[in-house]
Amino acid sequence: MDYCRKPELLMPAGSPRVLETVLRYGADAVYLGSEALSLRAKARNFSDEELKEALALTHGLGKKLYLTVNIFAHNEDLPDAEKLFRMIDGWTDKPDAFIISDFGLIRMAKRLCQSVPLHISTQTNSTNYETFLFWYELGARRVVCARELSLSELAELRARLPQDLEIECFVHGAMCMSYSGRCLISNFLTGRDANRGSCTQPCRWEYYLCEETRPGQYMPVEETERGTYLYNSKDLCMIEYLPELIRTGAASLKVEGRMKTELYGATVARAYRMALDDLSESEALYREHLPRYRAEVQKCTTRSFCTGFYFGRPDASAQNYESSEYFKDYIYLGTVEKDERGLYLRQKNRFFCGDAVEAIRADGSDIPCRILSFETENGEIQESCPHPGQKLYLHSDAPLREHDILRKENKGEE
Repeated sequence: MDYCRKPELLMPAGSPRVLETVLRYGADAVYLGSEALSLRAKARNFSDEELKEALALTHGLGKKLYLTVNIFAHNEDLPDAEKLFRMIDGWTDKPDAFIISDFGLIRMAKRLCQSVPLHISTQTNSTNYETFLFWYELGARRVVCARELSLSELAELRARLPQDLEIECFVHGAMCMSYSGRCLISNFLTGRDANRGSCTQPCRWEYYLCEETRPGQYMPVEETERGTYLYNSKDLCMIEYLPELIRTGAASLKVEGRMKTELYGATVARAYRMALDDLSESEALYREHLPRYRAEVQKCTTRSFCTGFYFGRPDASAQNYESSEYFKDYIYLGTVEKDERGLYLRQKNRFFCGDAVEAIRADGSDIPCRILSFETENGEIQESCPHPGQKLYLHSDAPLREHDILRKENKGEE
């Protein structure tokens, strides 16, 4: 198998800071949402001006930016959609594609902003080649596969589709319990619509059974004293099976997570970047370095991993019935920045002078070091940094660089 034709590594960006990070740490392309019409309403998202800046940055690096317009729109959403499409149509520098699921928004985008290609969102539940051909005839140039497809189904799709219709599939990140992410539970229980970007993640809640005439008496749904997490899927991770994914002919491998931090974006992007680059050189090199990739993707906030539907319908092992908690093997401390005075950090989590920390870099290196002192903007020396967002100038026993991301092993602090 020739692995030299590397698929695109597509990373999420929920904010301008995360965008810069994932581009620096190995993404070939990014997807992000505007302040309206995005399925991640809780994400920082991008204002119109920030979107222009994001396009300039991404295209200046020779990479691609896809704009998600993937809510299921109600009538009240359509004026905002029209405004967005008309505005972008007037720009010289445009997104490389819209990611859309709603038929009305597809129709509107084709009418108002014809020069931007269409990518069809996973929310459309596209599971067969006739559906892919339907989208192709409507002008789509890429379809994001439903997450319920197996590797063999992906390969058959590729064999039956025109070569200029690309296939995109998920490679890493959270799995929604509902079919292709089209969930109604949040709307039913809380009035916040997952299909309009406001999911409250009730699939991660702990459930008991309560009988109507016995209020306050909570019975476990399974025989366990802690209740059960009925809908709580493990996270997808395919870093051990990239050769199998590439053999299907997928053009783009997509990481989920527009709500994630810079540490998550950097860690996951870097691990998959190294894996894909090694695999393009030789499968033997990829196999040799596989333990490092596996270890790396564990070094950010994550749940237990599974392989989703790629090797057939998953059994109960793909669900986590005991807890919805994340694993935090490492704590994100912040990203090193630079001004005229020197290197500084806007602290994200508390740590102390003398703590053993690690600076990770886009080139794959990890620099162990200890922070010798913190200095505030007023010149005060601190022994710890207890206030999130505080700007602190760093003195360490190893040379740090701008853009280094600092992390610390979690020994129970959080």
